[in-house]
Amino acid sequence: MRFVFVGVVASALVAATASLAGAADAVDVQSRIDAVTVFPSGAEVVRTARVKIPQGAGTLVFKDLPAEAVAQSIRVDGKSTGELEIGTVDVRRLFVPQHDGAQSENERKQIEKEIEGLEDERKLAEARVSAADTQRTLIGNLTNLPNRPAPAAGLSSPGENWGEIIKLIEANLTEIAKARLDAETRVRDLERRISDLRGKLAALAPVSEERTEVLVAVKAGQALDTDLTVRYQVPNASWSPSYDARLSTGSKTAQPALVVTRRATITQQTGEPWENVAIQLSTTRPNAGTAAPELGSLAVNYPLPPRPVPMAAPAPAAQQRGFADKVGEEMDAAAEVALGAMKPKRMARRSMAVVQVAAFQATYAVPDRASVMNTGEAKSLDLANEKLTPALLVRAVPKRDAKAYLYAKIEVPRGSPMLPGQIALFRDGTFVGNGRLPLLAGGETHELGFGSDDFVKVRHAVVKESRGETGIISSSKTDERNYRLAVKNMHERAIDVSIFDQLPVSGNEEIKVDLIGRPQPSERDVDHKTGVLRWDAKLEADEEKIIEFGYRVTWPAAKAIEYTER
Repeated sequence: MRFVFVGVVASALVAATASLAGAADAVDVQSRIDAVTVFPSGAEVVRTARVKIPQGAGTLVFKDLPAEAVAQSIRVDGKSTGELEIGTVDVRRLFVPQHDGAQSENERKQIEKEIEGLEDERKLAEARVSAADTQRTLIGNLTNLPNRPAPAAGLSSPGENWGEIIKLIEANLTEIAKARLDAETRVRDLERRISDLRGKLAALAPVSEERTEVLVAVKAGQALDTDLTVRYQVPNASWSPSYDARLSTGSKTAQPALVVTRRATITQQTGEPWENVAIQLSTTRPNAGTAAPELGSLAVNYPLPPRPVPMAAPAPAAQQRGFADKVGEEMDAAAEVALGAMKPKRMARRSMAVVQVAAFQATYAVPDRASVMNTGEAKSLDLANEKLTPALLVRAVPKRDAKAYLYAKIEVPRGSPMLPGQIALFRDGTFVGNGRLPLLAGGETHELGFGSDDFVKVRHAVVKESRGETGIISSSKTDERNYRLAVKNMHERAIDVSIFDQLPVSGNEEIKVDLIGRPQPSERDVDHKTGVLRWDAKLEADEEKIIEFGYRVTWPAAKAIEYTER
């Protein structure tokens, strides 16, 4: 029979837990990372371990958690082959040597001994270089002998064979130069070897790594085997979604199809590598706050008059000066009381994160185990492929662009929301550009643009532009503009088309704007943009749609108007 046990919430870091680790009944537990749930900011790591627990009370010690582990998030649970009681779970920070102390010390002594021997050899080689320089100087002095002064009158000079002397100098200079070059080469070689050994010596210096130690108090009725699970959260990890959208436009007989590939980019610098782990991606934000901010009262009142400033009393009258000071203090106090009574008190601003409320929370499981190194480098993972049935449509803004653009209208599958992220767009196997998806809930519709459609022709022509005055005494002016918008479907199949244009929006009640032309737009103020118009039509193959569109602006003759894009 297997018993399930769960550890209590990890306590605050306390020095008293040190005595638990040093107890004779403490059992060191080696765990490994089995699974990770990555959030948009942070991650939850799950470590597992199998432990043989002896009968009686004891302490399980985990020393392999990173220093970045959030102490308040640590939880311990698991299953055992017998009855097991678990008590407190305590946490502390400690520094763990990265090398075996005794072995590192022996290696250091050996390297130091090698360095001493090489330094002695280097000094000997440097002495040889110095000796060669001295010999070269002495021989150089011999070359000055022919230039010495002639002997004094009456003194004889021994015979000198300068030919033999010159040959001797040449031979010795060659030997000295060779000896010096060999000695210099030896010095450089020894310096490189000494530098390498010093690098190894520095790597063996006593270095401690900060870790998190978890101590779990347990009591077993009998010796048993236990499968432990340790959960904790760490910062410095994140994931962001990205997508590929591959559109097959189909044909007259084949329906269009769209395949959306979901991807995730993960980065982490949590103090430990995630090697061959099960990864889940969650939209939950554990550190984003738990409650909405509170609001205080907002009052409106007339502004207070300037506070009167007391005038200084004449200097000779000390008593009057004291009286004036007293009066001034009373006026200040009265003004402060009035200010407190009239001006609403401001609530102290609470420094807190703004809660991010989403319509849903989703978790994506990566199909296979993966590894993410502790380097901050991005790791890209494929999540899933979704086949969608899009509705193709064409959008055109003839006023701005003579091209029509192809869009695929999709409905997000229920229970499969799409998070904000970059999307790469492919049309019939050709990359057409990048876009960005907003946050889309399940069941929501969205239109993806896939570039220009050369089989839909768009034209924009100016029919009339005129300004004039109305009334017998020209009490008002008018500006009338008329356009012809044409769109033709050159496809072999019918297609939905949307044409956009804009109507001026009056910024003053004296300025009147009237829409003229036919047909009437299918929608006004598209996407809550005042003045934006849209005409929808379904065009059969080779069908052309003509839109007569215009507007008339009227305003007082004594004033001037201007058009401003917003």
